[in-house]
Amino acid sequence: MVSQTAIPCLFMRGGTSRGPFFDRADLPADLAIRDRVLLAAMGSPDRRQIDGLGGAHPLTSKVGIVAGSTRPGIDLEFQFAQLQPDGSTVDTTPNCGNMLAAVVPFALERGLVAAQGDLTTSRVLTLNTGMVCDIAVETPLNGDHPDVREVNYDGRTRIDGVPGTAAPIRINFLDTAGSVCARLLPTGHRLDRVELAGVGAIEVTCIDNGMPMVLLRAAGLGRRGDESVAALNADEELKSRLEALRMTCGELMGLGDVRAKSYPKMCLLAAPMAGGSIATRCFIPHVCHDAIGVLAAVTVATACALDGTVADGLASVAPGAEKIIRVEHPSGEFEVVLVLGGGADGPVARAMLLRTARLLMRGEVMVPRSIWNGVR
Repeated sequence: MVSQTAIPCLFMRGGTSRGPFFDRADLPADLAIRDRVLLAAMGSPDRRQIDGLGGAHPLTSKVGIVAGSTRPGIDLEFQFAQLQPDGSTVDTTPNCGNMLAAVVPFALERGLVAAQGDLTTSRVLTLNTGMVCDIAVETPLNGDHPDVREVNYDGRTRIDGVPGTAAPIRINFLDTAGSVCARLLPTGHRLDRVELAGVGAIEVTCIDNGMPMVLLRAAGLGRRGDESVAALNADEELKSRLEALRMTCGELMGLGDVRAKSYPKMCLLAAPMAGGSIATRCFIPHVCHDAIGVLAAVTVATACALDGTVADGLASVAPGAEKIIRVEHPSGEFEVVLVLGGGADGPVARAMLLRTARLLMRGEVMVPRSIWNGVR
């Protein structure tokens, strides 16, 4: 008797995250069954995720689902799923710019798109929020098979938070403002003052340029902004206050009760300390990030580019319509290039950045047949 169902997948690193990637056609069509399959594949809920592929951390409890697209002008459709080690939720509402970096390499490996030359560019629609971007991946000729092109993973591009170097993956976001919220500045203000018990009024910027975020000055909560990840994760008073702010700001941003949601992310800001543009400590939302998410970095950079936000007076940003903003984080720096438009809120016309990705393993993940028998 067969007791398990085998599902093809590629285990991939995308940016500073990793997880299994699936062809949508290999998963159950029923979403409730699909979610149970993903929970079983990752080993959730269990803090250690000992019975699955998860890495016992939100950054390694992520799943990518990819399909070829029949929509005009779109090559690939991507759905990101955020799981929690000790939770039973499968959240497909937020974006993940790190996992996004592995979408085109996965599609090329699985034959969902064909290589176009030395550089293959695919337009990707993220189903979670409707975000569209162009992703360019190096696809040189295979030295042993000169008529075959393959994804290149070797190169000299380094991203902080990942050891070593790899081939660059260029991501050009076409329209990220209001990805989950109704607009770039969901409260209608660049600066809001929120009452926090035991502290008083806290100045925040509620903003969504690819990721709903609440930004505040670290000093507003009596912190420096250069504390270690371990110290911040052990700071129960700070985490309690951030969660109270998150609940209030979630309502202000039109997100409703965000208690069970992975957004908005909370981010402490401080003046740059290592030659960058701004220093950050980002919570995702209850654990301090070892680095910073791709779209979180884009959103923070956007706040730095706008006058009157909580970043005003902290950020070091040169004038001009095109801005290179270096977002400092606990394990290094993340460079974002913004091209601003001319709207009232200074919307970003284009956001560009470099990431890397790597295929770690190919094969099948096994889930109990009692969860899914393999029939779509």
